[in-house]
Amino acid sequence: MNQARRKVALVTGASRGIGEETAVVLARDGFDLALAARSVEELEKTAARCGEHGARTIVIPTDMTQETQVRHMVEKAEKNLGALDALVNNAGGSPFMAGILDLRPDGWEKLLRLNLTSAFWATQEAGRRFVAQQSGTVVNIASVAGLAASPALIAYGAAKAALISMTTTAAAEWGPSGVRVNAVAPGWIKTDLNRFAWENPEAEKSLVARAALGRWGESPEIAEVVAFLVSDRASYITGQTIVADGGMTTAAP
Repeated sequence: MNQARRKVALVTGASRGIGEETAVVLARDGFDLALAARSVEELEKTAARCGEHGARTIVIPTDMTQETQVRHMVEKAEKNLGALDALVNNAGGSPFMAGILDLRPDGWEKLLRLNLTSAFWATQEAGRRFVAQQSGTVVNIASVAGLAASPALIAYGAAKAALISMTTTAAAEWGPSGVRVNAVAPGWIKTDLNRFAWENPEAEKSLVARAALGRWGESPEIAEVVAFLVSDRASYITGQTIVADGGMTTAAP
């Protein structure tokens, strides 16, 4: 009796935070994983966690701001693990904050390249394969910063808003081929990226007060949403952005 093939997922930004937890949850759910980020050492740690669930893993050191590396990443994942079933575009972030009048052109370009253009390259490269095989799914990690005003984060917010738009357009174009494309828009999640906020008592109190649930989100909570969207349980869901922000965007001011 042949054993069922494990599905294959490529997760970017898989070295820590939401990307790391997403990889581990997908491994638990029966996926083999291609893990991409810049840090080999941290990717190896993620791979070890995925291996505990019986997943085959491959580590692909990748600078997501370099087109050639991103396209090679998709090729290498397929070559080593077989046909891709899912792509999770998680790589991104904003290493600095600046108001509109203070943001330099190179800062604007840097954040759009990291948070939007890199996801486009990966989606285009994986999408060619998905459309050809008449199956596959993409999940883009957006942000509530792409849905509402985000002072001092204009480039990040603009990139995430465009990522949401890219999600709906890809879903419309590829739906007839059986390919699904969705997004998740997290709120304030307790990751290393946001350490500056949750280790600052005043900032932490202010941010938590904005969420209806009255607390920070945790990376595994976002990972579970991603796992649902790439699964057959979400087989009739495409072109959607699932907001996972503890009620921040719906709570009264």
